[in-house]
Amino acid sequence: MIKKNIDLNTAKSFGEEWEKFDQANLSKEEALKRFNEYFHLFPWNSLPSNPVGIDIGCGSGRWDKFVAQKVDKLHCVEPAERAISVAKRNLSKYKNIIFHQKSLDDLEISNETMDFCFSLGVLHHVPDTQKALKKCASLLKPGAPFLGYLYYNFENKSQLFRFIWRFSDFFRRVISKSSSRYKSFYCDLIALVIYMPITKFLKLLEIIGIKVDSLPLSYYRNYSFYTMRTDSRDRFGTPIEKRFSRKDIIKMCEKSGLEEIVFSQRQPYWCFLARKKKN
Repeated sequence: MIKKNIDLNTAKSFGEEWEKFDQANLSKEEALKRFNEYFHLFPWNSLPSNPVGIDIGCGSGRWDKFVAQKVDKLHCVEPAERAISVAKRNLSKYKNIIFHQKSLDDLEISNETMDFCFSLGVLHHVPDTQKALKKCASLLKPGAPFLGYLYYNFENKSQLFRFIWRFSDFFRRVISKSSSRYKSFYCDLIALVIYMPITKFLKLLEIIGIKVDSLPLSYYRNYSFYTMRTDSRDRFGTPIEKRFSRKDIIKMCEKSGLEEIVFSQRQPYWCFLARKKKN
């Protein structure tokens, strides 16, 4: 029997997360701002007429409501039943979306049929990221773009920053094994007593002229508490989490048949764009 490239506990955890944080309480302005942060590399103008694309790991559908307005057809893939139910509700007005409650291994879409593919914050949560990336690339037509986001390994941060992350990762390993009820409580508590006070303080430092971009949690200083709660749940409630360097990502892309790899030079890291090699 072939082992599927999915961790069921992780998929279940994300289903619970998106059911709780369905993004309905996120303002349109903040949702669009976050979308633009992730998609600023995406080559919309180079897509063919009436493009057909695919989102691998759509979660609540938070990106797809923006993408669906720009394309002819969009496939949304999500293995967690709870998550895809949320996505279907959030995206109900878009009639050009096709939903697939399947793992990437079970996806029944022919190779080289997609004009674009994106997978944001997903492939670092599967057992074999390389295998998953290769599957994504196989769906693309030659020359078609792939937009990805993988957690980075803090290669551009200080030793102190990396020490703080290792310390926090200990709590992730403990919290992620908790029941859904306790997991939600702990993650909300972290957002309340760590994320919010630190980001408020960093915002104050920024106002008086101190640069804070390199400091932990600085990314959230301009975001709502709802986003902090969502990302705290994402960060500390997930059983599988992997982190990669730029070199790691380049190597995986090349092994997957992707080329012309470009990395975002701003947070969140690492967002990257690549293209399927032409035959």
